[in-house]
Amino acid sequence: MSLVNLSLANVIAWLLAAFFFVGAYGNTFVSPEIAADYARWGYPESFHYLTAICEFTTAVMLIFKPLRYGSLLGSAVMLAAAGTVLFHGEYAHAIPPLVVLGFCGLVAVLTMRRAG
Repeated sequence: MSLVNLSLANVIAWLLAAFFFVGAYGNTFVSPEIAADYARWGYPESFHYLTAICEFTTAVMLIFKPLRYGSLLGSAVMLAAAGTVLFHGEYAHAIPPLVVLGFCGLVAVLTMRRAG
């Protein structure tokens, strides 16, 4: 692949995929601190596995152009993450998921523009 074929949409999608793969790993093999966060937020003990599955699915979908609508699933995950921390008054913790949400939205728009 030449650099000419390296579009902004591809770069953002691949970076997001890497982000969601790391998130899926972190939620599959959850640390005691993250498990305590989930408990403090009122989620069931195994909820982190659902999060991991959603993040892994998003990552895989972002890799393949025809499946880039997976950015909408990623948007839902990040909206839930931001909503959770905002609801619990952890305002500074909402910044990273909101930034990722913005990039997921950008990929969704670029994907729809390419498809249309």
